[in-house]
Amino acid sequence: MFSTILIANRGEIACRVIRTARAMDIATVAVYSEADRNALHVRMADESVCIGPPPAMDSYLHIERIIQTCRATGAQAIHPGYGFLAESPEFRRRLDEEGIIFIGPPAAAITAMGDKLTSKQIAAMAGVNTIPGHEGIVRDREHATEVARRIGYPVMLKASAGGGGKGIRIVFSDAECREGFDRCASEARSCFGDDRLLIEKFIEEPRHIEIQIMADAHGNVIALGERECSIQRRHQKIIEEAPSLFIGETTRRAMCEQAVSLGRAVSYQSAGTVEFIVDQEHNFYFLEMNTRLQVEHPVTEMVTGLDLVELMIRVAAGERLPLSQVDVRLDGCAIETRIYAENPLRDFLPSTGRLVYYRPPSIEPGRVRVDTGVYEGGEVSMYYDPMIAKLITWGEDRISAINSMREALDEFLIRGIKHNISFLAAIMAHPRFREGRLSTNFIAQEFPHGFRPQDVVQDNPALPVVVMSVMHRLYMDRAARLTGQLAGHERRVQDDWVVIIDGEYHPVLVRPFQAKGEHHVDYRGEHYVAQTDWYFCQPLFRGTINGKAYCFQVKRRGLRYAVTHGGRKTNGMVMTHRDAELYRIMPRKKPADMTGYLLAPMPGLLVKLAVEEGQEVKYGDDLAVIEAMKMENVLFSPRDGVVARIVARIGDRLTVNQIILEFA
Repeated sequence: MFSTILIANRGEIACRVIRTARAMDIATVAVYSEADRNALHVRMADESVCIGPPPAMDSYLHIERIIQTCRATGAQAIHPGYGFLAESPEFRRRLDEEGIIFIGPPAAAITAMGDKLTSKQIAAMAGVNTIPGHEGIVRDREHATEVARRIGYPVMLKASAGGGGKGIRIVFSDAECREGFDRCASEARSCFGDDRLLIEKFIEEPRHIEIQIMADAHGNVIALGERECSIQRRHQKIIEEAPSLFIGETTRRAMCEQAVSLGRAVSYQSAGTVEFIVDQEHNFYFLEMNTRLQVEHPVTEMVTGLDLVELMIRVAAGERLPLSQVDVRLDGCAIETRIYAENPLRDFLPSTGRLVYYRPPSIEPGRVRVDTGVYEGGEVSMYYDPMIAKLITWGEDRISAINSMREALDEFLIRGIKHNISFLAAIMAHPRFREGRLSTNFIAQEFPHGFRPQDVVQDNPALPVVVMSVMHRLYMDRAARLTGQLAGHERRVQDDWVVIIDGEYHPVLVRPFQAKGEHHVDYRGEHYVAQTDWYFCQPLFRGTINGKAYCFQVKRRGLRYAVTHGGRKTNGMVMTHRDAELYRIMPRKKPADMTGYLLAPMPGLLVKLAVEEGQEVKYGDDLAVIEAMKMENVLFSPRDGVVARIVARIGDRLTVNQIILEFA
């Protein structure tokens, strides 16, 4: 077994590998860019080395610097994690030349499966079902439309060297195909250094289901069950579960057999994932093989009881797999949600900055797990993937796992940047998701206008009113106990208050029972008993309401309160009846009119300006392209008009709401 391994990655997956290595008594070396100098994986590793500036090409993708670091630190093996160099056959070959062990598959397998055209041909020869499509690379946008017409719309354009949802577009017309070709090729060139594209028939209402395989150097290949990965946004998985509610035992066995057959066909070693598209009649077709550890591997670990990183390390050290196919058992159900630094209310645009609060839910080994690469006070950088953490829950059945996930999301406190927890909570509460009626179109169908606050199912609208009134009563009671008050004029706290939410006035009656830690609240003819040990300024309000346990995220500023539960944030104020009457007639200040400007909707790098000063533009015309967190984002004209002044320049690093140009 190795004494030291180097982790050629960053963030959550680097921390994940370090934890297993530590449990195996293996020392770890972390590499980092200048942007990650204070990152969590740097703090966790036994040794850490800076390998370059923030751009990945100059650090995490710089093969020679990583090899030099491995030599200098005495590491015998390298774990690549996922992303960056994890699926680079060139990296694997260089390590072989240097006599350094790569904790992953052979270069030949990476090469064969890394090219979607080659992998499809090998899969077909191995007896794996494949999707109908064009046998070859599309040359240009005109060739793409010609091929698309022949296959029949809708079709999927995708990067031959792609992965992770990058370089993919689904198109339904010639115009979309031309535009999609340009965008896919540009993304593929930026992310993978390879702009070759394929076209395949797009299967409507599909499920995305993948099989985890593990193989050693002694010819043993086993399947560890399936993962349902159908909840995706822009081809990026955000929720995964194991096993799939949709897959029966017969289909599971057939998919596993084909996945193992493909693994044998390429002499596979280490962890790998064979991805399938499954239609509503349970027909399944090979999509691609990922020759690395998957982001969603924890759900497989939760239902099998295996540590996939440990198995990868042992296989790389030449050991045989410690189990055979008959030993694989799936116990219960596990669900993973990916928590990203993005703003769901602004079309999921990236968010960067300092994590003022970062407090994950309580960890329960075997039931609740958090994989992360950040910490409270740390920074989320604009240079890399926007993932903050992965939250995984286990239950005896699927509904139990979902309910545990809802509770854990309520407890997950993140402030300082925008995040997608409210969106994840909305999906967990969605009836269609809970029933298991999934497809890769789920988000597009159920959230056709993007995510809005009203999309969150609110179990009981009275709960935020109760919590705000209890918090306010606690603050007022404390103020009444201040010393030094003028005799005969001491502050007296009343029981009746008004909670104002979205312009609606909610009269409440709040009576405390301090001996029991209880507050009795009368609201709209209902009686609520709230019991809590919450103390001032705590961001989590835990307790029971009418005997049921709850956790609310809370914030107070003067008379204003914010209460978040089930993914829904409720803003309100608590006042006396007289103050509420006066507040009703107060004038409201209108926000500044910024419609004459194009503002940066996210932090990022301005890589393209499509207009010039004095140019006339129409609504929907391309104006600029911002690159943020490995994705290109096109900004369209919000109006007809003339470009009066261009403020930003190509190469500028923009902040949120920074002015890019001004309209006449």
